[in-house]
Order: sequence, then C-alpha cells, then structure tokens
Amino acid sequence: MPKTVVPLRELRTPLAIPAVRDDPGPLADTQGRMLRDLRISVTDRCNFRCVYCMPKEVFDADYAFLPHGEVLTFEEIVRLAKLFRAQGMEKVRLTGGEPLLRKDIERLIAMLREALPGIDLTLTTNGSALKAQARALAAAGLDRLTVSLDSLDEATFQAMNDVAFPVSKVLAAIDAAAQAGLSPIKINMVVKRGVNDHQVVDMARRFRGTGHIVRFIEYMDVGSTNGWRMDDVVASGEIVERIGAHFPLEPIGAQYAGEVAERWRYADGAGEIGVISSVTRAFCSSCTRARLSTDGQLYTCLFAQRGYDLKGLLRGGAADDEIAAAIRAIWRGRADRYSEIRTAETARARKVEMSFIGG
Repeated sequence: MPKTVVPLRELRTPLAIPAVRDDPGPLADTQGRMLRDLRISVTDRCNFRCVYCMPKEVFDADYAFLPHGEVLTFEEIVRLAKLFRAQGMEKVRLTGGEPLLRKDIERLIAMLREALPGIDLTLTTNGSALKAQARALAAAGLDRLTVSLDSLDEATFQAMNDVAFPVSKVLAAIDAAAQAGLSPIKINMVVKRGVNDHQVVDMARRFRGTGHIVRFIEYMDVGSTNGWRMDDVVASGEIVERIGAHFPLEPIGAQYAGEVAERWRYADGAGEIGVISSVTRAFCSSCTRARLSTDGQLYTCLFAQRGYDLKGLLRGGAADDEIAAAIRAIWRGRADRYSEIRTAETARARKVEMSFIGG
C-alpha cells in the first residue's frame, strides 16, 4: 500500500462547531435519533497491526502517533462524559487503539464510575493485556467488556493481528475476565471472505454454552487504509445460514433501542450469537452513538471524515454550559447515514481511521 496514504493528520482539521441556538426540547438529530451512547478512544496506539484496522504499511515504526500533550487527560474525559450524561447519554464504552495500553486505565474507570453512577460502563480490548488487568478493571467498576478475536486458527489469527500474538493468550484472558466477574463477555469477530470466514462455525462452536456471546461483524470500509472491497464482505445472512446449518438458530428481539447487533439464540438453549450488518443491512436509522477521539474531537459517525474540536473548548476556558450547548448544537445538526447511502465512490473516500475513534 502506498505510503502516500496519510490517514489522520489532514483529517484532524476540525469542523466548525455550529452556531448555538439552544433549544430546551429533547435532544434529537435531524433524523429523530437520540444521543444514548458515547464511545471514548483513550489512546490511538495499539500493539496489534490488524490488517483491517492498522496495517503495517501505514502504521509502521515511522508513524506519528499523538504526542502526550494532545491526548485528553482523565479529568477532561470525565468532565466531557458528565456533560454528555446530562444530554441523555446512558452508556460509555472505552476504546482505542488498545485501551489497556493507556497507563492507569483502571483509575479512569473508577473516576467515571464515581462521576456517573448507574451508567453502563464497558470496554473493548484485543485481549493482549487483559489477563493481568481483569481483576483491577472489575474492582474499579467496569460492568462488561468485549474482546476482539478474529480466528481460533493460530496461523489465521497471527496473520490477521500481524504481530504473531497467539490465540491461546486471548482465550486465557477471556477466562480470566469471566473469573473476575466481567460476564457475559462479548467476542467480536470481523469476518473477511477468503481470510477467516472458514472459522465462523468453529467460533460459534467454541463459545456455545459458555455464556459468552460471539458477534460476527461484516468487514467494513472504515478509514482509508484497509483496502476494503465489497467482494471481501461476508453478508450477515450468510453467516447466520452457515451457523444455523450446524446449530439451529431462532431470532430474538433487541434488548434496547439502537442495538446494532441482530440477535439469534440457539434453539437448544445453548446461548446466543449476534451479527452486525453495517454493509448489507444498514442500521443508520437507529444509530444513537457519538464518538470522542483520543485528542478530544467529537465524531457523529464511524465513517466520518472530520470531527468537532471539544478539546479546544475545554482548554480554551469554556464553561460547562458552553460546552454542553456546543454538544447539543452538533447533535441536532447530525444527518449522518453513511451505510444507507454507501457507494463505491464513498467507500474510497478518505475517512478517519477506526484506531483513532474506536470501533
């Protein structure tokens, strides 16, 4: 892949925050979608080089990650999270990069738990550092977590993470997290045709009856560096058919409004799976997610090109009510529905990388 692909620097130029014309009514965007979920990227760094997220050809030894001074502090994250909570936000998910690389991440979790009582507080990790940290995360107040695991086959998994990290260590980390009380654990598998799709049934089999929930994710055109092609997508319907041929499945309803995964349970009662169908069955119409990047920009879509600079308001001395008004103005102007209008041309457009704003 050509090194001319520079995924972030130019895309970090923020959008202008809309002129504030505050409205005391419900906080809904232009499509009537409420603000319910906040994903917070706590680091843009990761120790994996997954080929669909941070390919080595771009994220190599010369890649310029954010300097420490540009990264939101824990205190800034908590301040913003409290302001989002005041707008109706009900769930916080910590992401990255790899969030467990952020030093003292358990302290941030404890701070969020204290500041946001009753909030659903979760985290997504590649599992590489989870075994050593699971008990501390649970003790700090983390409710649940999601572990990314793209294959059970050693050669396939190591080829996908591209740093020769073994499957056995991720599986041991999942066990450690369960023992620490962070259950049920969700296991995310990004499915790419011809790469790991032969492992779909094996993944379902491995976690049947464990209480954990595997979610099979269609390979998406996030960012600009993963060489996405529609031919590489395995549709969620095909995934359900493959698994159902071995273990009969029954559809079950969503647990809450805006849930992105379609849920299926095993007919014999051995648990459930989920499929996330951003490509073939777009769920833009019910998307309630906002994303806060590592450097404090607010993105209103996973496929966005640019965000809004909330850190500039924080560090520029803005009062809480000013920042809250800016959040409301941004959300009320939100019209994103990328997956519903995706074309070959838009799929090739330069977009912010998933490692910068979380999955």
